[in-house]
Amino acid sequence: MARGRKPRNESAAAQRAPAGGKYYMISVVAKSYDIHPQTLRLYEREGLLKPSRTEGNTRLYSEEDLRQLEVILNLTRELGVNLAGVEIILNMRRKMEQMQAEIGEFVAWVKDELEHANREGWQQRFEQALVKLPPSPLVRAVRSDEQPEASS
Repeated sequence: MARGRKPRNESAAAQRAPAGGKYYMISVVAKSYDIHPQTLRLYEREGLLKPSRTEGNTRLYSEEDLRQLEVILNLTRELGVNLAGVEIILNMRRKMEQMQAEIGEFVAWVKDELEHANREGWQQRFEQALVKLPPSPLVRAVRSDEQPEASS
């Protein structure tokens, strides 16, 4: 019988043995970053790190996992953030990255639409579609050190 635990469900089995790239065992990562292996296990339990696993259930840390670990260590060691704070910060970073990707997609869509409209002769249609309004009187802003003008 093989050593180690069996996967609890199908999703755990899908995370097994990654292909390609460099991967490091827990002892190498712990020694490189001067932390105890139990600390890495704690970060995994808390959901801050998600290393992949081999068939024998050995944790394998990818380059991306190491970048995440560096962020965690910077927040905890340098900035004094506790693990609950680290989790909130990491979630906010993920959401910001997602929003930046969505904004990038939107900007690309707008550019495509503008190029399409430019080819279709949008300027003439745009000028015909606008409703012209008569000019309105402008309101002048008054700074706090000025006296308002008296109206006659």
